Amino acid sequence: MSKKISFDDFLKQQQSSAQQQGYRNGPGSNYQYNQGFQADPNSYQNYQAYDPSQYQYNPNQYQYNPNAQSFNFHSPQYDGTPGPESGVSSGVSTPNAYSSTASLASLNTALNKLSVDSPLAENLAALQSVAKISEARKEAEAIASKVVAQPSMKVVEEWKLLEVLKSLSKPKNSPIVRESALLIVQQLALKLGGNSPKEAHLLPFIGSVFDLFTDKDKNIVKAAKQTIDTLYGTFPVEALGSVFFDELVAYLKSSAKWNSKLPALAIFDKLVEEVPADLLEMKFITGVPVLTDLATDFKPELASQGLKSLKKFVKVLDNLDLQNKYDLIVDTLADPRKVPECIKNLSSVTFVAEVTEPALSLLVPILDKSLKMSSSSNDQLRQTVTVTENLTRLVNNKREIESYIPILLPGVEKVVNNASLPEVRELGAKALHVLKEAESEQTDGKFHGRISIEQAAALYRENLSDDLKEISQQLLSCEIEASYLEIILQVDANVNDWKRLAEYLALALESVDADEELKQKYAHEVLHNVKEMFADRTQSSNEDDDGAVEIVNTDFSLAYGSRMLLNKTTLRLLKGHRYGLCGRNGAGKSTLMRAISKGQLEGFPSPDELRTCFVEHRLQGEEGDMDLVSFIASDPELSSVSREDISSALKQVGFPDERLEQHVGSLSGGWKMKLELARAMLMKADILLLDEPTNHLDVANVRWLQNYLVENTEITSLIVSHDSGFLDAVCTDIIHYENKKLAYYKGNLSEFVKVKPEGKSYYTLTDSMVKMAFPPPGILSGVKSITRAIARMSHVTFAYPGAAKPSLKDVSCSLSLSSRVAIVGPNGAGKSTLIKLLTGELVPNEGKVEKHPNLRIGYIAQHALQHVEQHKEKTANQYLQWRYRFGDDREVLLKESRKISEEEKEIMAKLIDVGDGQGPRMIEALVGRQKLKKSFQYEVKWRHFLPKYNSWLSREFLIEEGFGKLIQKFDDHEASREGLGYRELTPPVIRKHFEDVGLDGDIADHTPMGSLSGGQLVKVVIAGAMWNNPHLLVLDEPTNYLDRDSLGGLAVAIRDWSGGVVMISHNNEFVGALCPEQWHVENGEVVQKGTAAVDSGKFADDSKEGTPVPEVKKRSDDNDSPADIKVRTRKKKMTRNEKKAQAERRRLRHIEWLSSPKGTPKPVDTDDEEE
Repeated sequence: MSKKISFDDFLKQQQSSAQQQGYRNGPGSNYQYNQGFQADPNSYQNYQAYDPSQYQYNPNQYQYNPNAQSFNFHSPQYDGTPGPESGVSSGVSTPNAYSSTASLASLNTALNKLSVDSPLAENLAALQSVAKISEARKEAEAIASKVVAQPSMKVVEEWKLLEVLKSLSKPKNSPIVRESALLIVQQLALKLGGNSPKEAHLLPFIGSVFDLFTDKDKNIVKAAKQTIDTLYGTFPVEALGSVFFDELVAYLKSSAKWNSKLPALAIFDKLVEEVPADLLEMKFITGVPVLTDLATDFKPELASQGLKSLKKFVKVLDNLDLQNKYDLIVDTLADPRKVPECIKNLSSVTFVAEVTEPALSLLVPILDKSLKMSSSSNDQLRQTVTVTENLTRLVNNKREIESYIPILLPGVEKVVNNASLPEVRELGAKALHVLKEAESEQTDGKFHGRISIEQAAALYRENLSDDLKEISQQLLSCEIEASYLEIILQVDANVNDWKRLAEYLALALESVDADEELKQKYAHEVLHNVKEMFADRTQSSNEDDDGAVEIVNTDFSLAYGSRMLLNKTTLRLLKGHRYGLCGRNGAGKSTLMRAISKGQLEGFPSPDELRTCFVEHRLQGEEGDMDLVSFIASDPELSSVSREDISSALKQVGFPDERLEQHVGSLSGGWKMKLELARAMLMKADILLLDEPTNHLDVANVRWLQNYLVENTEITSLIVSHDSGFLDAVCTDIIHYENKKLAYYKGNLSEFVKVKPEGKSYYTLTDSMVKMAFPPPGILSGVKSITRAIARMSHVTFAYPGAAKPSLKDVSCSLSLSSRVAIVGPNGAGKSTLIKLLTGELVPNEGKVEKHPNLRIGYIAQHALQHVEQHKEKTANQYLQWRYRFGDDREVLLKESRKISEEEKEIMAKLIDVGDGQGPRMIEALVGRQKLKKSFQYEVKWRHFLPKYNSWLSREFLIEEGFGKLIQKFDDHEASREGLGYRELTPPVIRKHFEDVGLDGDIADHTPMGSLSGGQLVKVVIAGAMWNNPHLLVLDEPTNYLDRDSLGGLAVAIRDWSGGVVMISHNNEFVGALCPEQWHVENGEVVQKGTAAVDSGKFADDSKEGTPVPEVKKRSDDNDSPADIKVRTRKKKMTRNEKKAQAERRRLRHIEWLSSPKGTPKPVDTDDEEE
């Protein structure tokens, strides 16, 4: 037996004679082969030392160079049969160490089997004999040119071009032949680019190109990459997001090799980056399951890349509720062991954003697994069915959920029937009911905002003018291209991208042989028919204009930061119409109006054509010292207006002469709004943009504004308001935010609710969407009756410095834990001043303000932002930690009544003698407090004296000596300490507190307050005010920044809270539902109205309309000073004789009752001798 050699040694021997055998890899070669063995069929047949089993020959590694010898492909030597002198085989049909890998006879056979009679036969034969890549490229271009030159691209299928290319790209063919297959695809893609819809015929080639990424020859891989990039660039964006995406996903789902799926994932990532998000969101239902499977593949390289691609794809979804949960959701999809953790996280999310099909495609698999897992605990099942119910309720368009109802129903039904805990079964029944409702709604036969492929096909063919039939037939003559066009129309229509659809129709019609006008007419009619299908959903009629002039009609998108607020929607405004903008907080209503006012809205007419004025609360701090006329004159747009015209405009909106001299900073909120309206009048705006115009306006001024808007029929108005009554009185149309689109409804808010019942939340106060819960007030020592006075003003007079007359004079009032008081009155009457005096922010000029020493007040100011404007860089969680870090409420320490003046500092620095023999001393601090008869005494630490020399001094003595501020500060500290005794100032506890008042925990933890909306900031302020369990909640215009859902949550929270509430609000609906008592402030006087019945019918729950507030019998000591805490003396124990006398009295009373006429009420036994 001959000696065996290693394969490496064998290769070295062959490389030394490479030039003799035709191996070329020098600079003169056009095709660069990989280094490797180049075999000659005849050279090594008698090489006895070679053993094929030893070397495990790979046919892709050893590549035949056709330049080495000249072959006659039709000679008997290469017909696939062994030659007579060959000891093994011919070396042609079966690749081995002696043969060429270019099995040309086999290639011939494969091509002949296709039996295609086409003009390409000659070029394909030439490809088999090319020696250089440049020659192959020339033949590939010739093949592509012949294909494209045909009148119809059906020849791609008729000539079986895909099968031909598959034959060319088989591994046993030479590298140059394999690459020629890719060159043909490249040339076809280049020639068909821009000739839409002909590129549809290239879709089946995508998978074959990816298969060649597994080729051992690096040049083939490089060519495959170039080819797939060329193919990618051939398709329009609609096709990339639809048919190309589907081909890509189908390939990733197939049994293709893992190393060919990796480049497919790279193209997928590129597609995710470049295709608009709204197109990709439509593909979540097919893409997410496939990527999830790849993320769990056995091949670690593929699994790792699959997980990365899935995370990238998921982040396309714009859902504020889930934004911080994407990584957890993806990890859970890839690893079912994380389902319990994910469900627990989802159960803590307050879902408010609209739920769409993409969001469901992520969450439903997790919910389904949780419902069907045998290891799911009752607590996990409870959380799962709750999340299922909440998600289903937030699905606006039931078409979004129709694919998932069959998945969720069995699991929820199983919980309803089999859960061990009644509570879980009850929650499951609720979720089941909501799912059944959604199921019935999606089969109601109505149009739910998406067209099917059948409807898309009909739109190309039906409801067209007779002269357009021929164009339709030409355009759709090829079945493959027709199907492709239908998908693109369906995709663009379902995302309402009319502009992109119009552009694509114009491109597709270029290949049609017809008059240009007819082609434009065809595109217009198809587009019109598509829009008509969606018109019922948006209620936007382009025909029924009542003769009004159209002043705006533009398609646009609107984003804020990374969030898409409005996506490819239409803004259409008619002259003289008044539009109410309705939508949830954060939907982008104010952002839209601000974009219009700044000229940032795409397609909106320029200021030269259309003047707009944004009316909002925009006063800056530096402008507060300007008088009213100067303030308006400082506007650059009004530089040409005279001061006389400005004065005249101010008088028109109700400013008296004496107010014109006032500084802007001294105006109340209502007057500031009227100042902005005067500015708008002077600008002679065509469009008024009104952002919460009724905020701070009293009833009379709201009526004035209503009349002004209704009477000026030349002015178009866009109004954002939470005042449903105002919208009803003013609006001619409602624009509603629906799934990032603007939907139009004729009529006012009442008419809108008839069409859209969910809009009823604009009328009723409900916490169904936003729940708020306030902590119960702490115990107030000595106060055992909720009607006892805990704060009181007596004969108080107050005037601002420099004011001609006092804001309040001789005012007396009191508050208790049962108080529900609304302070009402015209703008500038002194309502906020009264509140500030009660809370201690202002100090009265005359009279006194008393309150219980331990009373804690939660205060929300008229301009809520003043609480947090100094902390914009902090998150809400950090702000609360800062505010209560040292045990005291730092906001309280900033009040005017707590600041010690220079004069008071001098008084407190004096030496006092308390008569204890220690002589005159200076007080250093108050360190303790205890009850003393009807008042308190305080432990005084003396300066330069040890604590053992501390003295106890009465409250009255210290106040008389001028230490009132020191006492107040100590009382605040004690009250705050008592309130915070039950609270841990740790981030998790603070997060839960914010969630209780309706603010998302992730926003509280991670979002700086400078980035929060007005409604979210109000929730931060409410949470801050309620942290130390206050006894009294003071709200100054609480409705100004809250949307309807948040307003309902606040109303229910106030109604159910057991502390006292005082509020200023011009929102009659809000006040009427909560406050039975009203204080009218006018001309510096306060008139207290008697108790009235609250209008509980304003609430959406089952409370009865007009239920009066239960009256609590007042005790005789309820009106005493709040500082005079009375302690009831213990009841004296009765002697034996006294007990006998009591029994006798009761017996005689009973006998007297028995002898009385029928119907006499039975006397009550009492221990009081007089009764």
